[in-house]
Amino acid sequence: MIKDAASAMAAPADILDPSGGANQVRVRAYNERLVMSLVRRHGSLSKAEIARRSGLSAQTVTVIMRALEAEGLLIRGEPLRGKVGQPSVPMRLNPEAVYSLGMKIGRRSADIVLMDFVGGIRRQVRCTFPYPMPGLLLSFVEEGLAELQASMSPQERARIAGFGVAAPFELWSWASEVGAPQAEMDQWRGVDLEAEIARRVPYPVTLQNDATSACAAELVFGRGPHYPDFLYLFIGSFIGGGVVLNSALFTGRTGTAGAIGPLPVQGRDGETVQLLKIASIYRLENLLREAGIDPMPLWYSPDGWVDFGAPLQLWIDDVAAALAQAVIASASVIDFSAVIIDGGFPDWVRARVVDATKAAVARLDLQGVTMPEIVEGAVGSHARSIGGASLPLFSRYLPDQNVLFKELG
Repeated sequence: MIKDAASAMAAPADILDPSGGANQVRVRAYNERLVMSLVRRHGSLSKAEIARRSGLSAQTVTVIMRALEAEGLLIRGEPLRGKVGQPSVPMRLNPEAVYSLGMKIGRRSADIVLMDFVGGIRRQVRCTFPYPMPGLLLSFVEEGLAELQASMSPQERARIAGFGVAAPFELWSWASEVGAPQAEMDQWRGVDLEAEIARRVPYPVTLQNDATSACAAELVFGRGPHYPDFLYLFIGSFIGGGVVLNSALFTGRTGTAGAIGPLPVQGRDGETVQLLKIASIYRLENLLREAGIDPMPLWYSPDGWVDFGAPLQLWIDDVAAALAQAVIASASVIDFSAVIIDGGFPDWVRARVVDATKAAVARLDLQGVTMPEIVEGAVGSHARSIGGASLPLFSRYLPDQNVLFKELG
């Protein structure tokens, strides 16, 4: 349908310190989550491999995996033969065991997706608008949810874990940049979006910043397993980001760690401005409008862009120059192993942005800076929707190591 108009996000380490407490109910629940997280990270694992990676005993792993299989959360793969003894049977997550709903709220569009247990988008509805307003979005929640549920069986609806919302904080703050009347955008002040959606949705509702949610999706479903520490950059209507340290999402004291948009950078004219005033899609929208090109196709489908020619190339060059400064500034503070760049655009645009950023970095003074690897994101343009849908799954099926170690310590 198209209309015109963290604390529990930690990803598991491969090796858990097995110090004490194996009989505590809380720890047993953690161990079950740990097993599922290891299987999620590696695709499929045998009991012996899980025991080795987790530090749990073979007997404990056997009991846990039998229980998870009985609940339908794990399913058996084909036996692996060729070694002495009984064949090894890898276990993997059952994609249809659990579903989750996720909503992405942007400055020009909103999406609601139905996601399966392994991060696959099963169904999606979309709404576009000149600028986001509370009434419009809440109506979209009701209509979009009704449309998705109508296409599901009663059994599928019963397996929905929750409704996660990925939304920018302080939507009223950027009225001028998106061409919205400030008086209308001020309606967002005092709106408890999580509570308003919860009144309209028969599932648990979780709200998180959109860029943070996208970072969490990349951590679990994307390149996260390959990089223990990374800076994540998502170029949407406005650029945002996230920080991952020791394979866990770091949100900071106020939940805004990695909100890279306000970082000061030099623009093409030598003036210092915030990164978001250059490396954001709203800037491309303005360039297209100045060139007499209709910018609305930018918002119909993030994967359906055409090559807009000179305005697009100018935007990519400016984005890359600004991102290069941001990457060096960030790497000077934290020794990231990677900077992962993604955005609400097609893969071919992402590739051009990443290549241009690498070239821009090479032109700067790198003395004393240990440069991280600059790579493309693996989740893609739907990262915020997937991140939103992941929130209920994270809270129910991923371990929170900080809580566990606090209890055991």
